[in-house]
Amino acid sequence: MSIYQHFRPEEKDFIDQAVNWIDQVKNSYAPKLSDFLDPRQQEILSSLLGNDSDAKLQFYGGSDFVERKRVLIYPDYYSPEPSDFNISLYDISYPKKFVTLEHRQILGTLMSLGVKREKFGDIIVTEEQIQFIAAEEMDLYLVGNLEKIGSASVTIKRLPIENIIELKENWEEQVTTVSSLRLDSVLSSVLNISRQKTQLLITSGKVKVNFKQTDNVSEECREGDTLSIRGFGRCKLASIDGKTKKDKWRISLGRQK
Repeated sequence: MSIYQHFRPEEKDFIDQAVNWIDQVKNSYAPKLSDFLDPRQQEILSSLLGNDSDAKLQFYGGSDFVERKRVLIYPDYYSPEPSDFNISLYDISYPKKFVTLEHRQILGTLMSLGVKREKFGDIIVTEEQIQFIAAEEMDLYLVGNLEKIGSASVTIKRLPIENIIELKENWEEQVTTVSSLRLDSVLSSVLNISRQKTQLLITSGKVKVNFKQTDNVSEECREGDTLSIRGFGRCKLASIDGKTKKDKWRISLGRQK
């Protein structure tokens, strides 16, 4: 039985990479540190490793509440320390009185420096402060190159990881029915807007399934899927609870406010 059948086709490359990491640790009997993984990748890696006694894993991204984390896969003799994860926390100083910076702008600027997304963890934006997490090996490059976000001049300062802003997640449980498990149908019901509008959101690149952008309106949603909709927040499909008498699917989900 193929391991791929439990996952989406587009996840095959990551599965191959993850299996390779696990094999590497078992063969070399030494720990392996990954770049930052999104929650779906963390889930895949955990399920691939299962209860394997020859290798273990630990995730860390700076704090419990962050989404993006590096993983350390290690042999059973090893005891991981937070310092093994090589993570840096930065504070961004900018002219707050005159400028408002958004998550999307900050991420866009970091990407425009020519650095892979996998080298960055979470970006934390509050009214008072902006922080971001990056792989420690990027320190010199970031300090030397990150000088502007949009038209605003910025400076970055490295802080101890204990200074990370703690955000509280606010999820609201919701039960609804949908005519089908197609992405456009599920989003139409969850967001309470027409199917035509959800199709437009999807085809214009504003929707992600499990942190990957999709333009496929008919993609089938599965239990555990995280759906991110720009401008509308995020929801996670907790369970698909069978069909109603009217032949609709009953689904339970968490909606992030």
